[in-house]
Amino acid sequence: MQVRSAAARLVWLVMVMCAAPARAQTLPDEPITFADGRVTLAGDVSAGFSNTDRGFFNYTDYDHSALRLLRLDLSAAVTAGSHVSLLGELRSENFDTLQPYAAYVRFRPWTAHEFDIQAGVVPPTFGAFARRTYAWDNPLIGYPLAYQYLTSLRPDSLPASADDLVRRKGVGWRDRFAIGDQTPEPGVPLVNAFRWDTGVQVHVASQDHLIAATAAVTAGTLSNPLYLANNGGRQIAGRVEAHPVIGLIVGVSAGRGPFVSSSAARAAAGDGHQGEFTQTGYGLDVEYSRGHYLARVESIVSDWRLPIVREPTLRLPLRAVSTLVEGRYKIAPGLYVAARVDHLGFSEVDTSAGLQSWDAPVTRVEAGTGISIQRNLLLKFAYQYNRREGGPLVPTGRQTAAQLVYWF
Repeated sequence: MQVRSAAARLVWLVMVMCAAPARAQTLPDEPITFADGRVTLAGDVSAGFSNTDRGFFNYTDYDHSALRLLRLDLSAAVTAGSHVSLLGELRSENFDTLQPYAAYVRFRPWTAHEFDIQAGVVPPTFGAFARRTYAWDNPLIGYPLAYQYLTSLRPDSLPASADDLVRRKGVGWRDRFAIGDQTPEPGVPLVNAFRWDTGVQVHVASQDHLIAATAAVTAGTLSNPLYLANNGGRQIAGRVEAHPVIGLIVGVSAGRGPFVSSSAARAAAGDGHQGEFTQTGYGLDVEYSRGHYLARVESIVSDWRLPIVREPTLRLPLRAVSTLVEGRYKIAPGLYVAARVDHLGFSEVDTSAGLQSWDAPVTRVEAGTGISIQRNLLLKFAYQYNRREGGPLVPTGRQTAAQLVYWF
């Protein structure tokens, strides 16, 4: 099946589902259920437009700009009795890809307790923003740097030395190194918000919902989710979330797994080292809402260990630290303003020219507004400013963007 024709069919299906139950000249605002409520279909469409990103600050690993994105999602949930559910989602971006974004089975042994086991392409375990990446749940249009900005690292193409690494700083949108795959491809973010990982996940929450915990074993890592493992091991990730008072959520996350692909590890270090070169991530997030206000803070630390075969060798691990502060204020029903301040920094490495950060630090400020045309039809406008300390392209980028979001 051709990707373009498959995406066109997905568009047609969404349009048919939207048009069929329409009444009073309004778009449907509820999921579609049938088979006595055992099958539920839901979807969302988001269309964004922005001026050209000459600094490639907003590109994703699918070669799309997060600000210039037409995204179509169709999800389905099939309930097979009171203990088992099948869940899946198809996604198309700019008509270039049609992919199974999610596909997993959920098993709940006890209906009276919030304990479930999920297997397949499962929801994210790590972090706060990863759980609200849908356009209708993002008060702005851009993504936080930790979840979208492409570093120069790749799991299948490795730098031979510290000099080799810093030479590629600031070019994560199209990158390659001396060892491994020589095809130019995008690098990875700290945590990938555009793909889910394959594995098994367990979730449990207390009866009063004051505390919840999630743990998962998956094929890929935080920055490189995989459908099939190619790295000689498995990632273990976990998250604990507490709700100590009304409106307050505090979460801590951690994940560790082999990052470098087996073929690249073999090319750099020989046989017997697959699975040794890892990514380890830690996260802390806080959210507080009261009345018209919503405030969020999230910080993520990611460490990568790579095989380095030539001088000057790297001071390992390579570390990246991201911190964001985000706020939203509802001015009136159906109208809000929001802002986010975000910074992504990198540790220093010893090179032949002295100490240098291994990638180019980036700061992002984004502010915007959202207007609800109806409950499930949202129009957003945003202004984004980016500044990068290094790299071959322009060091600053100013973006204006608009986005229309519909969901049912």
